[in-house]
Parts: sequence; structure tokens; C-alpha cells
Amino acid sequence: MVQDLSKPWPGRRRVAAIDIGTNSIHLLVAEVDLELRSFSVVLAEKATTRLGERDPVSGELSADAIERAFRTLRHDRDLALSHGVEQIVTAATSAVREAPNGRDFLVALQEKLDLDVDLVSGPEEARLIYLGVLSGMTLGDQPHLILDIGGGSTELVLADGGDARVLTSTRIGAVRLQREFCRQDPLPPAQQSFLKAYIQGSLDPAVAQARAALKPGERPKMVATSGTAMALAALAAAEDERPPLKLQGYRLGKARIDQLLARLLQMGPEQRKALTAINERRAEIIVPGALILQTAMEMLQVQELVVCDRALREGLIVDWMLRNQLLGDRFSFQSTIRERTVIHLAQSFGVDRSRADRVAAFALSLYDQTRGLLHEDGGEGRQLLWAAAQLHTCGKSINIAAYHKHTWYLIRHGELLGYSEMEHLMVAAIARYHRRGLPKKRHESWLVIEGRDQRRCVAAMGLLLRLAAALDRRPAEVIERITVAADRDAGPKEPPTGFTISLEESAELAADPQGDLSLECWSLLSCHAVVQEACGLELRVLGA
Repeated sequence: MVQDLSKPWPGRRRVAAIDIGTNSIHLLVAEVDLELRSFSVVLAEKATTRLGERDPVSGELSADAIERAFRTLRHDRDLALSHGVEQIVTAATSAVREAPNGRDFLVALQEKLDLDVDLVSGPEEARLIYLGVLSGMTLGDQPHLILDIGGGSTELVLADGGDARVLTSTRIGAVRLQREFCRQDPLPPAQQSFLKAYIQGSLDPAVAQARAALKPGERPKMVATSGTAMALAALAAAEDERPPLKLQGYRLGKARIDQLLARLLQMGPEQRKALTAINERRAEIIVPGALILQTAMEMLQVQELVVCDRALREGLIVDWMLRNQLLGDRFSFQSTIRERTVIHLAQSFGVDRSRADRVAAFALSLYDQTRGLLHEDGGEGRQLLWAAAQLHTCGKSINIAAYHKHTWYLIRHGELLGYSEMEHLMVAAIARYHRRGLPKKRHESWLVIEGRDQRRCVAAMGLLLRLAAALDRRPAEVIERITVAADRDAGPKEPPTGFTISLEESAELAADPQGDLSLECWSLLSCHAVVQEACGLELRVLGA
């Protein structure tokens, strides 16, 4: 069945968010799942409108900038409505709130385009950015410094998965600094020093506020969002031996940022525009944006950041869900982000949820019973195993034959929020190796798993998923319980030579005179050769 993209699925609602920023206008169309209380992105668009290029004397939004914004917003409104959204939530940030004619601009948008735009304050902008990050990353109890460098302002948030402790907004941004300080290009050394000092002085109150809110001994991690961070990550990733498919979760060290900035500072405008990793409009403002990022990391004494591709526009969606009672609270939203994004992906490929849940339960039971026997995992692999079990049959939506390879591709190129890039690759690989051959050096799915510990985890979890999937032979639920026992031929203190999996039939199957578990036992025993090759153990099966 092909979905009509102009309408939401039954049980879902569509909403659009428009972020009217100083440099760009972003449109996001989201589909909200009422059961999962989460959303997926249907459409995302961005147009560089440069509202921040205001009149140098009056400070008003220029006629050209207003015309560019109107043209983009008319397009965005029509596009959102064509996708069946029930509401368009719109927010304007620093360029509009600072311009003397900013409110007149918003009145004109209401009258001519029927767009009701919220003029958000700096702290409110920071709050929405925080909500957007919560929708895409797991923060947990660890404090995080969220830095969003916009065109006209920079937001710094100190938060964890429970709450935002500090919400600040500073009137420095990539477009603003480019317009006010970067008259020469490349920027002369003296001007570089002056600009860094200016940035430091501007950020100092926000940094002091964040530091004061840290508890003794806390060492926060940094998350960077929006254009500048994404552009620097793209430049860095383009030089990696194996560039990631997505920048979400990409880690960028300060030393790497220093190197990139040193090169950018030596380039002229045409040289920067020739960089294929970023677009021409971003190349015009990348230097002041990168200086803000570098200075903030120095002031906060942070040596690494992780990039998040979700920010204010996704925060508008989360805020809309909160206001419409479609979300219990932002904390429950944050705590279950991994589970919800996996289920979203499974649903999009028509996975049979009841059978996926059953295989996941078998896999986790095997995991818990075989610690020290089939794996030495410290707990991290358990969540990855669950995710892979939920998604292991999604490749059947393409073709039954060799569906495990299609499954790897779909997971690899799908969206798994709350997982790092490596965890995403590991989930895909675990699902890939639940059937047929074991990992081989030539397999792309194995090559992208670079760490020894990560490969060991994938191999072990893939074996557990293989055993769990072997038990799922028919639509009906026929197994009540599985039990694993180590077999030791030479005494209790000697290493095991194998293990026995005992199957207990369900009450419904036991009541059937013709019913037995011979099919499941045969399926499990078919894994014997692979188990022996993988770990040198004999597999035995007992079925009631």
C-alpha cells in the first residue's frame, strides 16, 4: 500500500513548524503518532532569506529582505497545507524582535498570508531549542551545554534529560558579526583578535550563569546545533576516511575545529564558496560563526562536542504536542526516545509488531541467561539487541529473498533518534547477521564497524538474535518459556562444552493433541553449525 503523502495515516495528525530566523527560514512538516506520542518528519525545507541584513541606519528590516521572506513564507504555507497539516506554528527570532518595524512585518504576515507568528524572546528561543534537542538525543542525568549559533543570536542552555537549568540568549550571531565586523575578507589578524575579544565579552554573562548552575564535580558535555555547527561538521566529515551518512551525533573535537578555522581564516570568499561540503551562502558567514563556536568552547573548557540536527523548529513541534496534551511531559518524551524511534521505523516498513515483540522477548531472555556463556556484554548491547529484534524483518518489505541484506540497508539509511552513529551501524549489523552466514571481512556491514569491542558486541548480539528468530516459526504464540543451561562434560569448574535450550510449550499448544514444538526444535537445531563456528560450543535442544 502506497501512502497518500497529502494526508496523514489514520491515528496520526500533521502539523507544520516555520522558524523565521535571521539567516534562514526553515519549514518542517511533522506527522504525530497519537499512540506512540511522538513525531516523524515528513518534509523539511530551508531558504536563505537574510532578514538580518537590516538597514544600517534605522535598523529596520529592509524592503528586499521583507520581499524575500514573504516569497518564501507564501511558498512554505502552501506547501505545508498541501501536505494536510491542521495547523502551522510559526516563530520569529532575533532579526524580527530587534527591528523597529518587526511587529509591522508580523501584522502584514497575518493580513496577507494568514500566518499567526509568535515573536519569541531570547530565553523562549533557548527553551524551544532545548525541546528540539530532547526530541533527537538522549541526555539522561548528564548535564549538557547546548549551543545554538544563529544568524543574529547565540543561545546557550545548561540542561539534562530532566530540566533546563539555564536558558540564555546573547546578541551575537554569524550574520550580525559578518555585517558589523568583517569588512575585510580574509579577516586581518588584528581584526580576528578584536572579534574574538568582542565575542568573549558578549558571551561572558551567559557562560558565568551556566558555570554557576553546575554542581561540584559535574563535567558537562556539549551539544551544538544549527548552521555553523552543521557546516563545520560537514567540512570535517568530508575529510574522514569513511564519512557518515548523517551528521546527527557526529563528534567534533576542539583541536579539529581549531584546524578548520585556521584554514578558513586564510581563505578568501571565493575559496570558501568553492568548498563542496557547504553551500555558498553559508560560506559567506562561516568564519564569524566558527569564531563564536571556538571561543565558547574555550570559555566553557570543553574539548569535544556532538552535533544535533534538531533545534528550534523541532522544538516548536514538541511544544505544540505539549500544548495539545499529545505528550505526557517532556521528561517521558525524552526517556523513551529510543523505543519510539525504533517502533516508528518498524511501522513505516510494515513490520508485524506482535511477532517482533515476541522475537525481542526471546532475544532478551537469551541475553540474560547466557551472560558469560555466549557474551560478556556489560549491558550496552541489550538495548541494541532489542532494537535489532524489532527491525530484523523490515527488509521483507522489499523482497523476501536475502531480506536480511535489505534490512541492513533500510536500518542503515533510516532515522534512529537517540542513537549515536556507531550504535546505529551496530543495530543494522546485528539485524543483518540474524540469518545466513556469519560476518566476513569483505562485508560492508562489517567494515563500517571499526572498533574491536563493537565488532565483538555485534557478533554476540547477532548470534542471540539468530537463535531468537529461529523460535519464531509460526504466527501463533506456542512457546511459554525458554531456559538455557551450560553443559560441562568434565565437571562444574571446567569451561562449558555447549549449552542446552529447553522450550516449554504454551497452554494452548499443550491442549492440542496434535500440537508439539518439533518445528521450533528443528529450527533451533539448524543453528548448530553456526553456533559451533562462532563460539565453539555444542547446541542442544529440548522441547516439551
